[in-house]
Amino acid sequence: MIDRNAVAAYLDRIGGEPPAVVDAAALRRLHRAHLTAVPFENLSIHLGEAVSLDPDALVDKLVRRHRGGFCYELNGAFALLLEALGCRVTRVAARVFDGDQLTPPFDHLALVARPVDGSGPWLVDVGFGRHSVYPLHFAERAEQHDPGGQFTLVERDHGDVDVLLNGTAQYRVERRERTLADFVPACWWHATSPDSHFRRGPVCSRLTADGRVSLSGRRLTVTGVGGRAEHDLAGDDDALVAYREHFGIDLAAPPAVAPGDRREARTSAA
Repeated sequence: MIDRNAVAAYLDRIGGEPPAVVDAAALRRLHRAHLTAVPFENLSIHLGEAVSLDPDALVDKLVRRHRGGFCYELNGAFALLLEALGCRVTRVAARVFDGDQLTPPFDHLALVARPVDGSGPWLVDVGFGRHSVYPLHFAERAEQHDPGGQFTLVERDHGDVDVLLNGTAQYRVERRERTLADFVPACWWHATSPDSHFRRGPVCSRLTADGRVSLSGRRLTVTGVGGRAEHDLAGDDDALVAYREHFGIDLAAPPAVAPGDRREARTSAA
């Protein structure tokens, strides 16, 4: 649980008004505000910084240092905020679809939230890169329309639920409640293993008012109502400016990028 000062600072960080009560409408506002203010990023891995899931470390990184993180950090911190505002939150593990294959357990952390108004339960996920702008009704099996696309939740064996975006499976959620500590080994693997895709190159991405802005390696991509524009940054100075202007991240030095590596890193836990 985080204290009142941390809650106020967190809400200020995401530009959200303190809700009188966290009902479904407030949850939607907070979800979108988080996605637009706090980027999905793996910069710590390429800056030589430790990745910690300790609650104080999460709040320090996202709120006080104005950074982002990947799924364990983003959803881990957002769960703390929602709980402090009176929402009941269940942390659930997910396996990500890589084509027709599923990645190992604990590859992704998602949340199931139950606001005080009795609505939901809602699948909350501010840590999967391109995903739903608003929470998805976790008990609804009809197609759910969202600015991020058409989402469908499908029952699977053992009570698991597949999350589909425009007909393509994204990840499979298990219903069992987990603690944040359960995800520490998987987080460590993603941060340290040479086989982790997060180690291929730095990526930073966030939702915008009409699209998304991403910096993958040294390639800046902006999408919106006007279409898609991308270009390669000339060097480190341009990268530092891009991190600051597009993501509010002020770095002393940019993360290293392998020469010639312009691949667009995946903005998910797998």
